[in-house]
Amino acid sequence: MTILVTGGAGYIGAHVVRLLLERGESVVVVDSLSTGRPERVSGAALVDLDLGADGAAAHLEALLVKEQVDAVIHIAALKQVGESMADPLLYYRQNVGGMTNLLSAMQQAGVRRFVFSSSAATYGMPEETTVTEKTPCQPINPYGQTKLIGEWMTEASARAWGLRPVNLRYFNVAGAQSPDLADPAALNLVPIVIGKVLNGEAPVIFGDDYPTPDGTCVRDYVHISDLASAHLAALDSTAGDGPLETVLNVGTGMGASVLEVVKLVGEVAGREVTPTIVGRRAGDPPKLVADVSLIERALGWKAKLGLSEIVESAWNAEVVRRGTSAT
Repeated sequence: MTILVTGGAGYIGAHVVRLLLERGESVVVVDSLSTGRPERVSGAALVDLDLGADGAAAHLEALLVKEQVDAVIHIAALKQVGESMADPLLYYRQNVGGMTNLLSAMQQAGVRRFVFSSSAATYGMPEETTVTEKTPCQPINPYGQTKLIGEWMTEASARAWGLRPVNLRYFNVAGAQSPDLADPAALNLVPIVIGKVLNGEAPVIFGDDYPTPDGTCVRDYVHISDLASAHLAALDSTAGDGPLETVLNVGTGMGASVLEVVKLVGEVAGREVTPTIVGRRAGDPPKLVADVSLIERALGWKAKLGLSEIVESAWNAEVVRRGTSAT
């Protein structure tokens, strides 16, 4: 089977590509290489293409036909919340426009199997602290809006021309399968705290007066290796013409507080870490944890790794990447 992975040279995409190759699949990676790295996808065919560019749909259609692609895993996207607030049209042009080009190419080429990298950002700030796939989606930033629009596009395409999509709503992804697949962008809590500790700086915690056990926000953290395996399980579920669960949370179903993450980084680093506490940050719900019962029932998938493995693997990978020692 031949799988096309968009954004396959990036942090998440490279982990998915690695698992596909280990399983013996033929993989074609489409990546603009704005943040992706070619060396991460050795063993896969790599095509340098911006999905949002003029003419991308025609290029993608030709590629799907030439490579006899059986299925697509769509991970490529802009994903910085703050940037999306500052430049929303960039996010709509790239994320929604790129999705339009890709689905158009798939329709023309007759490729129906599709896994979409969505996000828990689609939920916004729900009233529930543990969210199911039925929780109303009310995204509070353009990034989350583009992901929800992407889900709408897959649902409409399923009705119109038989697309078989699975939309995976990621929760907080971190860790590394191996140092060569480390996340070089400190955009989420775990790599941000690790970066601060390695730089000899104090991590910053936004608010310690939330209605949680230690006063700091609680989130669901999923190991990147588990997330990658969820993509393969979702991909396999799109085979055939039977019933399909099209929206699935990907998390652990367990929460950890910001303070717990900071303490765990200190333990792994073997260093005393004292965070700086500042005021709350706008838009942060006190607790957001995935209900993962549906993905367990539908795909037989369950996260195997916990927060300790996430932090330890992320720390070791960043230490190797920087060429420093852990102590």
